[in-house]
Amino acid sequence: MTSLMNTYGQRTLTLTRGAGTRVWDDAGNEYLDAISGIAVCGLGHAHPAVSKAISEQAATLMHVSNLYNIPQQQALADTLVELSGMSQVFFSNSGAEANEAALKIARKYGNDKGIDRPITLVMENSFHGRTLATLSATGNPKVQAGFAPLVDGFVHIPYNDVDAVRRALNEFSNVVAIFLEPVQGEGGIQVPDSQYLNQLRDICDKHELLLMLDEIQTGIGRTGKFFAYQHNGIIPDVLTTAKGLGNGMPIGACLVQGAAVNVLQAGNHGSTFGGNPLSCSAAIAVLNELQAGDYLQRASNLGKQLVDGFSQRLKTCKKVRDIRGMGLLVGIELDRECSEIVALARSKGLLINVTAGNIVRLLPPLVLSDAEAEELIDIISVLIENL
Repeated sequence: MTSLMNTYGQRTLTLTRGAGTRVWDDAGNEYLDAISGIAVCGLGHAHPAVSKAISEQAATLMHVSNLYNIPQQQALADTLVELSGMSQVFFSNSGAEANEAALKIARKYGNDKGIDRPITLVMENSFHGRTLATLSATGNPKVQAGFAPLVDGFVHIPYNDVDAVRRALNEFSNVVAIFLEPVQGEGGIQVPDSQYLNQLRDICDKHELLLMLDEIQTGIGRTGKFFAYQHNGIIPDVLTTAKGLGNGMPIGACLVQGAAVNVLQAGNHGSTFGGNPLSCSAAIAVLNELQAGDYLQRASNLGKQLVDGFSQRLKTCKKVRDIRGMGLLVGIELDRECSEIVALARSKGLLINVTAGNIVRLLPPLVLSDAEAEELIDIISVLIENL
């Protein structure tokens, strides 16, 4: 019996090394990584600038308490504020923790307004994390099964349905926030209507609600912008991000602006490891690299190349229901369960995953080449055709 808890099921692949878009297992087999640690390693594996930042910082100062000023934390916060249009940042260690901070802000905002038992509207088929509060906000009964009683204060409504928001506001007088992913990742790469976020922004402004966006998976360049909401020309009140921010170094961030500024005061929230010098140095290197290169445009171009390529190759394949995405967040929806395609792709030297049971999800690094995009299209198209 293994000494590890069986929270991830049986794991048959052992990866020992990575470089750029490629990883190698303990037998020396090479794989094209088209999942990037689930949207984490946007700059690929062992990126020189990130590795250098981590090495230099580890030799200087890895951790101090947040009782003291941390220059790297302040520098990272300044950059994130500049890139996002937000005003303030709280640093955590993960996306779930960043979302916990957002949910606490919503409740504190409501309580400060004298609202008894404030409610946050959340979306069906969403995913926000596995802590009790983020699990409760998640719109997936399978993920929640076995963990009752869940945290109350959430009302789940259909995604990409503005009328559902209006109905909920008519039914509940104590709504204080709307919390959602700009593109649902675990829910199957669901891309909403082009004006959906703009309409939610207008509703929140009208009703004095916080618009809170979970960009754990969509942020840090993955959709072709630093953050997905920037495609819509809006700014949320609360923004969470993680995953690609550290390129593998654990770090998350919760950003606020407008009505959400100063909701949390001294003693309301904290983190022992959040925003430590080591994680912040890695994240600074990531953001510096993204600003210096053409990664955002590449993400847009590569995403179009993938969607167009799959659409052309699979246009006569009756198994395919839809091909969709935004930047390097691509999903191929099939008419059947397709979890077996993960092992089949691995046998061809390709790492992918399946979400929502029947959707092939691709989250390749932003350093993917055009040739590697074609390699992805070729391998996956053949596998789908032969399912």
